[in-house]
Amino acid sequence: MSFDNAYEALTEEGDARWAFGTGFEDPLSGVDTTVPGGVDGAALAAYCLMLGDDALVLSHRLQEWCTRAPELEDEVAIANIGLDLLGQARLLLARAGKAEGRGRGEDDYAFSRAEHEFRNVRLVELERGDFGELVARLLVFATWRLALLQRLTGSRDPVLAAIADKGVKEVTYHRDYAAQWVVRLGDGTDHSHQRVTAGLAAVWPYVAELFTTHPVEEALAADGVGVDPAGLRAEFDAVLAQVFAAATLAEPDAAPIAGVSNRTGRDGVHTEAMGFLLAELQSVARAMPGSTW
Repeated sequence: MSFDNAYEALTEEGDARWAFGTGFEDPLSGVDTTVPGGVDGAALAAYCLMLGDDALVLSHRLQEWCTRAPELEDEVAIANIGLDLLGQARLLLARAGKAEGRGRGEDDYAFSRAEHEFRNVRLVELERGDFGELVARLLVFATWRLALLQRLTGSRDPVLAAIADKGVKEVTYHRDYAAQWVVRLGDGTDHSHQRVTAGLAAVWPYVAELFTTHPVEEALAADGVGVDPAGLRAEFDAVLAQVFAAATLAEPDAAPIAGVSNRTGRDGVHTEAMGFLLAELQSVARAMPGSTW
């Protein structure tokens, strides 16, 4: 059963899904999800979880901005960016389930895993700050993710390549939206300049983690399936240099936040904010397991 939107689905009985409204089918239904020859299915699943968790967690953070954005147009824009990322999360978590081959689906991954099983970078889970922090975080994330997805369109896994191709179109807008606001705030009043400067300072310690290569990423990059994030830094720096110049901002001088025994978000080691985020994200599904509406 499928519907054009979640509101239609609320009036019908059928396949109800916790994560993304009711009435939605498996997003990869009818797609050949056979793991390419010579590719480790477990590694592919782990990689899809990394990218899917990034999108899922940031999408949750963005929905916290409903009713809090400075203008009505931004309410709509931020909500749509969150929905784009939620759609990417659906596809990636579903792909992880098919590659893993253990019968788990997107809802299982979103609502039945413990904190240490999530593989997102720590940048996306940080507590919601002010609007200056929001656009700073979104600029950093979208610039990095766009560079990654552009390269991922050439993946040997056709499913991952197709997900990336769709994501490139979406994240291009995310980056442009964030960049316009960073320039508007940075080159605006003294107060707005201070706010976006503080926002960049808050997120910058987590930038280095985006370009630290995890063994799973290294292995899949060698197989032509994934992308080594270390190779994205030059493009990332070049894009942000243009934005900072237009915004009359300087690159923050902040030391990277260390992990625990060199383990960070990709290893399941998170900030204190992650536990509170998951408590909210998973609360209803855990309180009433198996329920539908």
